[in-house]
Amino acid sequence: MVDLNEITSQELGKRLKLARENANIKQDEAAQTIEVSRPTLVSIEQGARRVRIQELQILARKYGTSVNALLRRDAVHTDLLPRFRKMRENENACTLEAAQLLSNLVKADVELENILGIKRERNYPPERGISQGDIVALAEKHSQEFRQFLGLGPGPIADIFSLIEITLGIRLYQRRLSSKSKVAGLFTFDEEVGACILINANHPYQRRVQSAAHELGHFIGTRQNPEVLELDEKFLSRDEKYANAFGRAFLTPAESFKRSFEILKAASVPGKLPRRLVILLANQYSISREACVRRLEELCLIPNGSWNYFQENGGITDKQAEEVLGEAAHRADPAKLDADRPLSHRMSLMAHNAWKQDLLSEGQLAELLQLNRIELRSVIDEIELEDEENNELLKHN
Repeated sequence: MVDLNEITSQELGKRLKLARENANIKQDEAAQTIEVSRPTLVSIEQGARRVRIQELQILARKYGTSVNALLRRDAVHTDLLPRFRKMRENENACTLEAAQLLSNLVKADVELENILGIKRERNYPPERGISQGDIVALAEKHSQEFRQFLGLGPGPIADIFSLIEITLGIRLYQRRLSSKSKVAGLFTFDEEVGACILINANHPYQRRVQSAAHELGHFIGTRQNPEVLELDEKFLSRDEKYANAFGRAFLTPAESFKRSFEILKAASVPGKLPRRLVILLANQYSISREACVRRLEELCLIPNGSWNYFQENGGITDKQAEEVLGEAAHRADPAKLDADRPLSHRMSLMAHNAWKQDLLSEGQLAELLQLNRIELRSVIDEIELEDEENNELLKHN
């Protein structure tokens, strides 16, 4: 364990305050736990009065953390969870579940990077702001300029997830939430850890593509404000309208999408919008069939109400898409497989690396990664076995 004297009173006070806020505990309640007054607790959190080791042990248990986690030199202490709490008057269990997961993932990710000396490069464009102007026109303009910043052409985006994580350097996590959760995605920005996005891996590929593009809208337009994207949201703030419009414009640029539609339309029977055309166009741009039809409506390329017409007449089904696309209808989705693991592949590699170099013990890793020791051991053993097999192969060669 790190010595209590190796960390300043101010830094430890800050960490205690964030741990208390993450646990959603009031100052009065925390003060009573260690039998001091509220002003004394405030002094501890401000670093004016140094916390005693016995008090630290009690507070750590109360906050659902450990003394080791509070004192660890490379530990990351951010306030991701409290900021999501503050954005909504009524706490939602699904929102808190997703926010807690994102906070845990970010902390573990950054701490392992710090311990291993890994530097994540950021390639962020400036935040644009959306306080003035027509929101849809702003989103169209900003999405076009963002594509130019990235050096993208006007056509479909091959892999939006790699673009977010590798090209931009945003922290992107695709993990499964509870089956009843309506949360599609979360976005937050913190100066220390950067921009962070969580996508619900339970959702189909096309839905996750749209969620990712939506969260990029918040990153471009209003990154200082945390955001929760829920399915079928009824009330849309100016921020949400912008993010929705930005996501559509970024995935399906008006001119490019129009040209692609006209090429397919010219080959189809005049005066009709066949299901096959929608299936092909949606697949080309990696969006859902509904998103495809609604974007065509928005661009006045087909009559308003076209999607409702399809819905009232049998819809455009997955079976029909399979008949048109064949094997291409079943897109490879490695992120979904990764989400089924107790740890992502990248986090597993970092955890094994830190364990192999004796930078963190199994107990410390299990605590950091929110795993039990058996789960952690299985992750380490899997990579150890692969390393042994590789070594044997090299010896043989």
